[in-house]
Amino acid sequence: MSLYPRLDDLLELRHQAHTLGLPSHHLVNSTFAGLYASVFRGAGVNFEEVREYREGDDIRYMDWKVTARTNEPHMKIFREERERSVVLCVDKGPHMAFGTRGTFKSVQAARAAALIGWAASRLNDRVGGLVFGDPSTGLQHFRPSRGRRALWQLLRTLTVPGAELDPSVDCLGGALRRATSGLPTGSLVFVIADLNRDAMGLEAILGDLGQRNSVALIPVDDPADWEIPAMGIATFTGTDGILVEIDTDDPEARRRYRAAWEERRSLLQAVVHRLGIILLPVRTDAEIHLSLIRALEQRARSRAV
Repeated sequence: MSLYPRLDDLLELRHQAHTLGLPSHHLVNSTFAGLYASVFRGAGVNFEEVREYREGDDIRYMDWKVTARTNEPHMKIFREERERSVVLCVDKGPHMAFGTRGTFKSVQAARAAALIGWAASRLNDRVGGLVFGDPSTGLQHFRPSRGRRALWQLLRTLTVPGAELDPSVDCLGGALRRATSGLPTGSLVFVIADLNRDAMGLEAILGDLGQRNSVALIPVDDPADWEIPAMGIATFTGTDGILVEIDTDDPEARRRYRAAWEERRSLLQAVVHRLGIILLPVRTDAEIHLSLIRALEQRARSRAV
């Protein structure tokens, strides 16, 4: 497995982006808008027209008054606001150089950013981003712009090897604070990162970011985050440098390891629920396009309940 993606591979993903359909200048009820329209509908949309119901329309947007008056089903149609900025905040820290199955977190994060970025660019939204976590370069800011220049620069940055430093280096909080102060109001912000951490420390920062923007968190997960393979007694180095010896064949140790991960993820889910933030997890051992589609489908189902 390669630790960093090839730029050609990220460019090639633009051919899959059309099925993501980020809502922008297209009618929310159109087939083209797809799953992203259903997930992000309601954030920055304007009423467009009332028309007769067509097969496949979302009945949540039925215009019941017109339907009752005409005795024929009619739908309210909306159009997304123009000039929206899509901002991809991508973690490039040393802890992203991890992966036990499929690929590394760094590669999957870059692929997710590419798919979302190409989808937004295809719909003529302004696309930009922040790349953080590499102390050798610092936080790199790509101002949202029309065309593909900023997106291309961001993707190229994600293919360049980062500094081999202590994995305890964590720049997520600083990157989110920078995003909070430097983004146009009403931006659609995707935070693509290793979020296997204490989410309570991020709640205030995410809350500030979400006050003026729509925010989606994309945790990049590896199966080893919650399940240690049975491989006998193994020694691990913690982020504080302390060596920890674990008997991975011990069922109780493995149970506690998984329970700790589940607790962290439950806390993250509680935080995003309180803040009204969207959570779209992806895994290193799953094809990125299908991972995003499934996450969006799950989100859409939860909204419909």
